[in-house]
Amino acid sequence: MYYNMIGASVIISFYNKIDFLKAVLAGFERQTHKKFEILIADDGSKASVVDEVKKIIAASPLTIKHVWHADNGWQKNKILNQAIKKSKYDYLIFIDGDCIPHKAFVHEHLIHSESNAILTGRRVFLSEKFTNCLKTNQIKNGYLENIFRLFVMKSISWHLGIYLGKFSIKKIILRKKGRHVKGCNMSLHKEALFLVNGFDERYIHPTIGEDDDIECRLKNAGFNVKNLKYLAIQYHLHHKLLSREMNSENKKFIAVVMKQKTISTPNGLNQEKRINQYL
Repeated sequence: MYYNMIGASVIISFYNKIDFLKAVLAGFERQTHKKFEILIADDGSKASVVDEVKKIIAASPLTIKHVWHADNGWQKNKILNQAIKKSKYDYLIFIDGDCIPHKAFVHEHLIHSESNAILTGRRVFLSEKFTNCLKTNQIKNGYLENIFRLFVMKSISWHLGIYLGKFSIKKIILRKKGRHVKGCNMSLHKEALFLVNGFDERYIHPTIGEDDDIECRLKNAGFNVKNLKYLAIQYHLHHKLLSREMNSENKKFIAVVMKQKTISTPNGLNQEKRINQYL
């Protein structure tokens, strides 16, 4: 099929959790679609972790680039923009460094790609016990893709691990528009991101920003959200949730984007736009 010839750049947001990264990469070794590269968008991991990442890349059968900048607080959007600039392929898939992909993850994002759509899947939340006992060799052998195991191990939203890609009901799923984008499980054409000038780097606090803002601006530009529920599946490793204390500032930014129907940010991929705006 034609789509087998298409490549994807998978961008993994990452910060210090090297064991989680190993688990995520184990999932990518299992992918049914083989033509893709990985860019680790590293938001300032410490030197010892960077050394470990280099060792992993050298030993991995995957094509991996490490995109890093110095730690200056939470600057995920900035490192995502840097990774986009270094990406090889015209189609981009975004995933977080605590989410392990199902074996058909890349396949489902690519085969359903559209020029005017943002694709988004969903995730299963693994329990703390499940996360702690999970091994990379188990991931490579499809351990997570057993829906009964997810249920028994008390995974939150375990039913989202049901893969329906081989069944006729898939057509019904695809007819349903997605309501919201998950930044940890989304894909789109690179030119769409350049149209809106990428991620807004003013968001310097987690939990609200990189996905809400980019979704809103793309919708303002006429894009729709395409649902890949039960198709592009990922498994979220358990960890302590990030603080939401600083979200008020982020909410102010997104409120302006919604009110003014903003499409392109001056604080994104092309920084010259921001410079020229104030000349």
